[in-house]
Amino acid sequence: MLAKTGIPTPDDLSSKLPSEERLQQGPVAIVECFTPIPCDPCYHSCPFKAFQVFQDINDLPVLDFTKCTGCGACIAHCPGLAIFVVDYTYQPDRGLIKIPYEFLPLPVAGTEVITLNRSGEEIGQGSVVRVQNPLSFDKTAVVWVAVPLTEVMAVRHIKVGVGPDER
Repeated sequence: MLAKTGIPTPDDLSSKLPSEERLQQGPVAIVECFTPIPCDPCYHSCPFKAFQVFQDINDLPVLDFTKCTGCGACIAHCPGLAIFVVDYTYQPDRGLIKIPYEFLPLPVAGTEVITLNRSGEEIGQGSVVRVQNPLSFDKTAVVWVAVPLTEVMAVRHIKVGVGPDER
């Protein structure tokens, strides 16, 4: 399915996910990178050395979940927009997902957004908690979105500025 549609299947994702135990310990990055290309900014951007050393520039990134703090430093540096941070411990009934975002206008904290899955289908609503966009991110903002716990692993993008009457 991934080769035809670009959308990973549960089998494709299974090798990329941390254990349930790790997910319950706090924020952690998830790297949904499936195509070997000459790329390694994630490795160089991680202040905790959570990415394994690349033996070849075309290697897929491998994240050591025990070293990852979920800081999100790697998110904006991934040119494939393939890194997300999930946090199941954000609130008792809501999780947090940090996503790369390269559209304008940027949302602001407090904005209600429509959440989208990997296929671009609407799956729910979320609240923007924070937007990081320093110059060092080179125009890739990181948007923090609070969503129901059941949607944390499904949300991979957002639709901003669309009210119920405008869909």
